Amino acid sequence: MHIHNVRGQLFEAAERVLLRDGPDALTSRAVTEEANCAKGVLHRHFTDFDAFLAELVLDRVRGIEERTTSLRAAAGTGSVVDNLADALQDLFEPVTVAIVALITFRDGLRARLREAGLTGIPLAVQGAAMIAAYLTAERESGRLAGDADIDTLAPTLVGAGHLLFADRASAPPQIAAVRKMVTTVIAGALRPAQS
Repeated sequence: MHIHNVRGQLFEAAERVLLRDGPDALTSRAVTEEANCAKGVLHRHFTDFDAFLAELVLDRVRGIEERTTSLRAAAGTGSVVDNLADALQDLFEPVTVAIVALITFRDGLRARLREAGLTGIPLAVQGAAMIAAYLTAERESGRLAGDADIDTLAPTLVGAGHLLFADRASAPPQIAAVRKMVTTVIAGALRPAQS
């Protein structure tokens, strides 16, 4: 039987296993069983399991890079705090949080990601770049102070956001908690009446 969009189906299966059982349960067998296909299907499309996982991460990275454009375009509209809170909620949806845990869990995956040119903690690094692009646009529009330290604010927001969202066992934080964190982090850079 021919499977359409094999990569997409395998990625979705891996995400379901990650969400349900965590990174330590993610194996090629678990993925192919979840996708309801033979184990050989995964190995026909990827050289090994770490190559598959690296492509899963790279697929997520591309998604963040695409969202950067729309977030940057939101500069000057709505509330800076709301725009950032929404972006962090989108960035740290449950699959991304689980993938960040997977990256820290698997040495072979980190090696593959470095070979692909990704440094630091992939997804968090791209998230910080997305937030920095937005903050830069807001600074240019005058809604953030001209001396706002984007290089500090962006990773601070992403790091604090990750800490809020990282508990896999609990429900994601309420938007009020995310807004409070964002407000606290950017308070010194925000021009009056821009929250």
